[in-house]
Amino acid sequence: MASNDKFEGWLGLDKDSVKGNMQWGQFEPKKWSEDDVDIEVECCGICGSDLHMLSSGWSQTPYPCVVGHEIVGKAVRVGSNVKDIKTGDRVGVGAQARSCLEADCPECSTGQENYCGRGNVSTYGSVYPGDEGKSYGGYAKHNRTHNRFVVKIPEGLSSTDAAPMLCGGITVFSPLKRNGAGPGKRVGIVGVGGLGHFGVLFARALGADRVVAISRKADKRDDAIKLGADEYIATDDDKDWETKNKRSLDLIISTVSSAKMPLNGYLGLLAVHGTYIQVGAPDGGELPPINAFTIIPNGIKIGGSGIGSPDEIKEMLQLAADKKVKPWIQTRSMKEANDAIVDMADGKARFRYVLEN
Repeated sequence: MASNDKFEGWLGLDKDSVKGNMQWGQFEPKKWSEDDVDIEVECCGICGSDLHMLSSGWSQTPYPCVVGHEIVGKAVRVGSNVKDIKTGDRVGVGAQARSCLEADCPECSTGQENYCGRGNVSTYGSVYPGDEGKSYGGYAKHNRTHNRFVVKIPEGLSSTDAAPMLCGGITVFSPLKRNGAGPGKRVGIVGVGGLGHFGVLFARALGADRVVAISRKADKRDDAIKLGADEYIATDDDKDWETKNKRSLDLIISTVSSAKMPLNGYLGLLAVHGTYIQVGAPDGGELPPINAFTIIPNGIKIGGSGIGSPDEIKEMLQLAADKKVKPWIQTRSMKEANDAIVDMADGKARFRYVLEN
């Protein structure tokens, strides 16, 4: 891009921005380095994290903030230290913009940059060390990110399909893959929404023997079956669901972020030595209490998972292209970003909005 091009986007100025009050304006991206890539944004998915950040739901947001971490576009400026990306490439950026990348980092040196404990920088809402500035996301015309966290989009995937995979998709793909969701495994996905629908799609693409979608109400049953689920459990509507499905799953990925979810009931669905992974993150981080006698007699393992590494994102995108994974998206104009985030908060998305420039 030309050196005098402006970075412009939808600015969240305070916690009321989440009510559809973002304002279009200019912002100053992080200070340029020869490790960076500037991207002309073609489209950007809307993630639930965007709403949490706009409202300061997880912690105090360093306003002004431009949210959006499911970015796809064209590389228009590439630093001299960048080897794998060239100007004109179609590329994407997920939820992470940088880690420490030091050779002695236990996480970065083993391909687990998303868990870096030294210098983890989110794609938006983070303050870089020193005088580099802040990170700004993809509800914008341009984005600037370190090349390690910029990935090429493979042929066979449309930009609007690829965008929501960069956070929503990888958030479930990573724990599915790391916990063996393939042939011989029975997998449950809690929540049928932006994250959960990806859980069903990728569990099926990875070859799981049985995929069970789990939600509160029965109204998403048909959608879940169309996505590829073999069965559906409605915890509010299906009588005796805990007893009828006891010890029937090997792995559960929970995308729900509620302190009121029937967590002990979910755990009862796991077979001996089954695994429960939480990816949904509620405001304040509160989850329901766990009864020790739910997990001890079955030898159940409980864990969490956060996004995924750049290498995992590349693997996921290639799998999606090869298996023709098709997310359920609705495109909206970037000009409609305020209306779109209000609709997202109201649960109207089926199942992911993607903003297009």
